[in-house]
Amino acid sequence: MPDMTAPLKLGADIWNQYVDWPAFRSAHIRAEELGYDSLWTMDHIYPPFEPSDGAIFEAFTAMTAIAEVTSRASISVMVASNTYRNPAMLIKMITTIDHISDGRAILAVGAGWSEHEHRGFGFEFGASPGERLRWLKEALPVMRGMLDGTAPSSSGPHYVIRDAHNVPAPIQRRMPILIGGSGPKVTLRLTAEFADICNIGGSPSAVAKSDAILIEHCEAVGRDEKTIERSIDVGVPTIRDSRAEAFGVKDELFAAQRSEPWRNQPTGTPEEVFEWLARYVELGYHHLVFYWPAPYDEESMVRMATEIRPRLEAMISA
Repeated sequence: MPDMTAPLKLGADIWNQYVDWPAFRSAHIRAEELGYDSLWTMDHIYPPFEPSDGAIFEAFTAMTAIAEVTSRASISVMVASNTYRNPAMLIKMITTIDHISDGRAILAVGAGWSEHEHRGFGFEFGASPGERLRWLKEALPVMRGMLDGTAPSSSGPHYVIRDAHNVPAPIQRRMPILIGGSGPKVTLRLTAEFADICNIGGSPSAVAKSDAILIEHCEAVGRDEKTIERSIDVGVPTIRDSRAEAFGVKDELFAAQRSEPWRNQPTGTPEEVFEWLARYVELGYHHLVFYWPAPYDEESMVRMATEIRPRLEAMISA
């Protein structure tokens, strides 16, 4: 099983769009070989960037297969949209992955946001983000209860679930729940109440602000904030010996994804990327999850693991 208490963890969120299966599979295997601690993919049904009619693999079936061909890193989806699946069925799915992976699954979940995907596949979208968050709030006790073996029920208003048994139970004594998002009033409150892992994104100043709000919610609900692991999505890393070469590679990656290049990504020389990431590590966010779009940039994946990781680990242990 993965070490959930490691001082620094690297995650590889390997995108499941505009790629064939052999390349997707091989990228996950390679990331684990390089020592990445967690493996993920996106929970999207259409590519989330325009144009949205391109090829994409369904996330949970894809990661079930990845669980079978890996042996050490944790396995999950970043993050499961609560609106795409009944919460009780989602727990059966992630518990099955836990057995296939010999106890490496993480339940990562969020409220959902892509109206285009919901409308296209006929999923109920709700009237507002607030309504979807209310659905998530209703679902989380069912999810935690099923993972813990308490056969929970929900009497609605959105979910009507009766004594939902989850047999066999997960291999892990306590499967971690990750909640994705940084909404200050509801999402971070739910994180304080239910999550083992917080996952957010944004600039260092935005992360610091969100973290302070999370701590306030933990105090309000009587939770020790140190029991919540901090993880962060830090974007698409591109590492080369020169800044110009790194930006050129980044542009090529996003062109292959049919997207304009994202701004404010960890792009540049090893020293520049280290300095970019160190700002988050200093804030206590020690599980760094990187996006890897196809065609996968193996050089950056290798250099992150072999050149930058040791420096971040040294920084933490200093």
